[in-house]
Amino acid sequence: MMLKVEGLTKEFGGLRAIDNLSLEIKAGGIMGLIGPNGAGKSTAFNCIAGVYAPTAGQIFFTGENISGKKPWDLCKKGLARTFQIVKPFASKTVLYNVTVGSFATCKLRSEAEDKAMTVLKFLNLDDKKDILAGTLTIADRKRLEVARALATEPKLLLLDEVMAGLRPSEVDEVVEMIRKIRDSGVTILLIEHIMRAIMALSDRIVVIQFGKKISEGTPEQVANDPNVIKAYLGDDYVVS
Repeated sequence: MMLKVEGLTKEFGGLRAIDNLSLEIKAGGIMGLIGPNGAGKSTAFNCIAGVYAPTAGQIFFTGENISGKKPWDLCKKGLARTFQIVKPFASKTVLYNVTVGSFATCKLRSEAEDKAMTVLKFLNLDDKKDILAGTLTIADRKRLEVARALATEPKLLLLDEVMAGLRPSEVDEVVEMIRKIRDSGVTILLIEHIMRAIMALSDRIVVIQFGKKISEGTPEQVANDPNVIKAYLGDDYVVS
């Protein structure tokens, strides 16, 4: 099992943002995490990625209990993430930005740059390697965010709304990019509000509301769950 979350709970003062959440992701799979705004999706991500220590519960990554471990330690173990609001080194080149990620597993700059170029080619960004990151389109900034994470050589990649703000054609391109990453051997957990994308990508979907899991299953099962339709999707997503 690549990732196993057992009874994850996270409280901030008197607010319980995550309430007894459990999920499992097998190696090589794609799991979608969905729910209304404020449901606790990003908090769950932050607990898994080491930003927040859980109030209760346990998180296992490749069989190791990683509850409370720091993000930089998890990155070296093979757990990487992207951020919903992308913040590249705007005054530096695309290659520089991805090379920084490569230093998670490389000591020499030449080696790190070689790895960064390999990632850029994989994501079809190599033709922009000398462009300043601050001048990229939002779609390419999103792609660069993924490239920086991939440069750390993750086993598990957490993607936080990498399609937000993109045009439909750009969303389609990112869907294919995520499939390509999965096919390369990387397991993926993603948060996304674009339902046609998450339904097309996910092997399984977990739905949370007010920090609690209200449904889990295949895209078809989730789309037909009355609790999910009422809480989040709406009748348009019912699969006949």
